[in-house]
Amino acid sequence: MKKIVVISDTHGNLGGIEKLAPLMAENDLVVHLGDGGSDLRTFTANFPEKAYVCRGNCDFFSAYPEEGVLEVERIRIFYCHGHTYGVKSGLWGLAREAKRRDCQIALYGHTHTALITELDGVTLVNPGSLKRAVGEGGSYCYLVVNKEKFTPVLVGESAF
Repeated sequence: MKKIVVISDTHGNLGGIEKLAPLMAENDLVVHLGDGGSDLRTFTANFPEKAYVCRGNCDFFSAYPEEGVLEVERIRIFYCHGHTYGVKSGLWGLAREAKRRDCQIALYGHTHTALITELDGVTLVNPGSLKRAVGEGGSYCYLVVNKEKFTPVLVGESAF
């Protein structure tokens, strides 16, 4: 079993990350979905084997990749910021790309609205924004993967 903390859209506000730091340290992986990926630099320096970060539309001059695929247990996870798939207008493009990559889950951000939904057999998960700490308007996703099963849980409020 693997436990993953998924965050997005921190936009330079380190308060949410600082409050989550103990939780992130005790879990198996942390995925930052862009727009503030560099906010995870201390965590990445301390736990490079746990951190996966992609570039968002506000991550100017970032060296992070635009997207990636993780294999966790028996589940394939596509992750991206979402802006290149037009997630503010709909999720079909994102679901199609995840399915094309043989992924069961697609993690995305960009909208700042926490959401778990399913399209065409792909579970789409947006953790919302961690621009504010949880309890102050921010949210994240806690994702548990156990062999071929997974459970995403949204924690906190959507901060749009």
